[in-house]
Amino acid sequence: MPYFNRFTQADIIFNHINSNISSITGTFIEPAYTGFLSVSAVTVFELAIKDLFIDFATKKNKHFGIFVDNHFFKINGRIKLEFLKDHIKKFDVKYIKRFEKRLILCDKYYQNNFGINIKTKYDNLILCRHEFVHKGNPTLSIIEVIDSYNHCKAIIHCLDSAMIR
Repeated sequence: MPYFNRFTQADIIFNHINSNISSITGTFIEPAYTGFLSVSAVTVFELAIKDLFIDFATKKNKHFGIFVDNHFFKINGRIKLEFLKDHIKKFDVKYIKRFEKRLILCDKYYQNNFGINIKTKYDNLILCRHEFVHKGNPTLSIIEVIDSYNHCKAIIHCLDSAMIR
């Protein structure tokens, strides 16, 4: 499955909740929505990353694709940038160099146009998911989670453009 198809269902949910945000913010249920959205966002990112790696490996060799599928069967939230870079290095150093170049350009774009550090935003979203799942306390607001999800898809796009044979 193309990785970007993973975003379709989540986009529908995020857009729906965002359109009803005024009835959620400031209420006792906001942390639950925030946690749900952070889990949804990180799950979608995990699945998209896994799809990218499997598609890349399968294009090289069918059996390599099966191996990568089995290797990443349970990626389990290990997609913070430091882990993601470790995953990429396993394919070849040239792919990590490409990814890092693209990530620098992406971060520069987001700094200049939105005043945000996309790498920090991405890792904070993953941390929010972790804190919610393990402690019941999301570390971001619902608006920050929605914003992070929408912006941080760019990191997945950077990975896709770096993993070209």
